[in-house]
Amino acid sequence: MSKEMAEAFRILEEDKGIKKDDIVDAVIESLRAAYRRRYGQADSALIEFDEKKADFHVYTVREVVDEVFDSRLEISLKDALAINAAYELGDKIKFEESPTEFGRVAAQSAKQTIMEKMRKQTRLITYNTYKEHENELMSGTVERFDARFIYINLGSIEAQMSRKDQIPGEVFASHDRIEVYVEKVEDDPRGVNVFVSRSHPQMIKRLMEQEIPEVYDGTVEIMAVSREAGDRTKVAVRSHNPDVDAIGTIVGRGGSNIKKITSKFHPARYDTKLEKWIPTEENIDVIEWVSDPAEFIYNAIAPAEVDQVIFDEKDSKRALVVVPDDKLSLAIGRRGQNVRLAAHLTGFRIDIKSASEFEAMEAAQALAAEVALEEEVVPSAVEEVLAEVEELLDEAAPVENLEEEQE
Repeated sequence: MSKEMAEAFRILEEDKGIKKDDIVDAVIESLRAAYRRRYGQADSALIEFDEKKADFHVYTVREVVDEVFDSRLEISLKDALAINAAYELGDKIKFEESPTEFGRVAAQSAKQTIMEKMRKQTRLITYNTYKEHENELMSGTVERFDARFIYINLGSIEAQMSRKDQIPGEVFASHDRIEVYVEKVEDDPRGVNVFVSRSHPQMIKRLMEQEIPEVYDGTVEIMAVSREAGDRTKVAVRSHNPDVDAIGTIVGRGGSNIKKITSKFHPARYDTKLEKWIPTEENIDVIEWVSDPAEFIYNAIAPAEVDQVIFDEKDSKRALVVVPDDKLSLAIGRRGQNVRLAAHLTGFRIDIKSASEFEAMEAAQALAAEVALEEEVVPSAVEEVLAEVEELLDEAAPVENLEEEQE
């Protein structure tokens, strides 16, 4: 039995990650609980584990007394002396018990306790394993689908990818091997949940770190990413080496590095004329990051030109961007995409106006200011006249009173 138990301890510790001490504690507690159920008490039970023999021993401890009231807790001096002539009143004597009567109950209880520890330990190991990969890329296999998620096998757990984390138009089949971004790992009472994404902006950053050596070693740093997955992405980069061009490094010779990144995605759009799905490519704009907010916004609005950037005095995170008339639609982008991505990239709320709109706005503001000034001047002039009239009336009143007195 000792060899079998030692082997069981080894398997549980090596394969399941449960320490031997935890198993021993579980068995001891189970034996004590079984003893309590069998005899109505557990205080007198002493349970020891023999490391060498890998076996458990159950003892009851009885006190030597003159008169025995409870034989489970006490032993008479006469009986104690029969065991050993050296015993005296008050001594404690250990008696080994055979757990045959309550051993089956104890074994079942120990099994349940160990199984629960195994579940908790397995969950903890799983959680820690995937928590280390949070905000990183992992490869997995598409397993199954339902109305809410695509389930992806990452090795020892099935991760979940919601609709919002999928790239529009991207379709997978069971057993497809794909890369995903581990967005969040949760330790739920019912188990560990891993949520992954392919639409997350940070997936672009991780792919660039993976595919471009200068990004991986930190020579070129990706400062911000704004993305509408499957369609268009803006990436702001800077170089920490004056001899290395950040934008050129990211793009690569002939766009080779960008192609490596976009090849990881397979979006498609439905062509109503052809009545079929057409493969598309996610466009990636690479811009230079600068510390000056105005210049950064200039860069972010690309490919449109910018005449000027005016910051709101009342709102430090709002900016008005003025562009040439013929560049307005380009600056705004299809369905507002360009300005929306620029806003996300820079962290500013951006309003776009054409040069003529801005001139008209300034003219309207100037006119409004003039009107306001006129409205302010006229009442003040009237007030001055009224004040003079009032003063004259005040001066005239005493004269009239004097005439009345003389009469």
